[in-house]
Amino acid sequence: MEGKIITPAQNSSNLSASSESDQQVLQIWGRQPLQGHVKISGAKNSALVVMAGALLCPDDCHIRNVPALVDVARMGQILSAVGVKIQQNGDVLDINASDLIDAQAPYELVSQLRASFFIIGPLLARLGFAKVPLPGGCAIGARPVELHVRGLQALGAEVHIDHGTVHAYVKGPNRRLKGAKIYLDYPSVGATETLMMAATLAQGETVIENAAQEPEVVDLANFCRAMGAKIQGAGTNTIVISGVERLHAVDYSIIPDRIEAGTFLLAGAITHSEISLSSVIPDHLTAVIAKLQTMGAKIIVESDLVRIVPGKIHTATDIETLPYPGFSTDMQAPFMALLTLSDGDSIIKETVFENRLRHVAELNRMGADIRVKGNVAVVRGVPLLSGAPVVATDLRASAALVLAGLAADGVTTISSLQHLDRGYEQLEVKLQKLGAKLRRVKEGTDPATAEAPVNLVRSSLNC
Repeated sequence: MEGKIITPAQNSSNLSASSESDQQVLQIWGRQPLQGHVKISGAKNSALVVMAGALLCPDDCHIRNVPALVDVARMGQILSAVGVKIQQNGDVLDINASDLIDAQAPYELVSQLRASFFIIGPLLARLGFAKVPLPGGCAIGARPVELHVRGLQALGAEVHIDHGTVHAYVKGPNRRLKGAKIYLDYPSVGATETLMMAATLAQGETVIENAAQEPEVVDLANFCRAMGAKIQGAGTNTIVISGVERLHAVDYSIIPDRIEAGTFLLAGAITHSEISLSSVIPDHLTAVIAKLQTMGAKIIVESDLVRIVPGKIHTATDIETLPYPGFSTDMQAPFMALLTLSDGDSIIKETVFENRLRHVAELNRMGADIRVKGNVAVVRGVPLLSGAPVVATDLRASAALVLAGLAADGVTTISSLQHLDRGYEQLEVKLQKLGAKLRRVKEGTDPATAEAPVNLVRSSLNC
């Protein structure tokens, strides 16, 4: 919405859409060829943490290329609850955190958004104290906050958890964190980002070892540097932050979403269709591109444009999820959808989240042949998937089911769309522009009572 002010008492259109999506399903008429071009949106995971990072600055932050997602709307309301002024104009957010207040973010919002916990670092750095409920999000496994807590304690904060809320404060007259050397037992993206933000305003130098190297970490570091922070090494396993007393206004653009880009490359592969993507950073897609090439696809890269020319058959391949630059856990479920139709047996090992194979049962309902033992799935390729009613169990699982539906014979009906709306901006519109036949309807609508939606004119999508 143009010029919209986000406040705690005001539901955004995205949040309203989220509640509506609980009663809606996505119907997909499969086996339609795709063709055309898609402009990739800003990265969800970057946008969320950069919004939290804006808390570090008492001046205006102008953030561009922000995707219109339910999670972004929730983060906006969480920031508003602690006194931040936010105005949304298209894909631009204007954030002013000059008047932070001593308030606790609403549990009903925090419990639905893992990224909400990121605000504890900036709040502690700016105010010297913070109260943040333990986070929620997709039920894909335990994502404990111990690494965040231990890191904040190393920076001089007193931290305790009481009745589901993390209380943190800094002793001393200036209530300022102090630089420290921190080693992360695991290269957690969230912990790296939380501690990097907290350290930007700390006294002295902070060194984070075994830091996460994801592009979203680099994007946050670049955002903070644009505000005057002194950060070196982002994108490597050692990040050095020299604290400054104050940050200043900024005009910054979010990087493109590498997971959305990977999902659309898979849409081309699974439908044997040639499509192109713009507004991408190809280096962020190295692992995805390598796997698609192993499976027989041709990937053409030109500057910020990537085009997929799928092979006639997909060759089976093995996948093990790892921290960046390894194969992303967020691409595991979408890739599994493609592997169900590949020639041969594939082995997928999920090493990041222990509950991230729940989409297997839904893919098997569509005729896939997948067996699971522990955190390993064995996928035996089948000639054809069949449309069926399925349930999205988390954000990336929902994308996997959409991909499977695009390739399946007949109609696939996907419920629990609230997961999909958290992380993909205008997915249905973008797919329709490519020639897919799909529609969102009220739950219980029989696809047999209506004709399949007519293809929209295939063209570039620049929204």
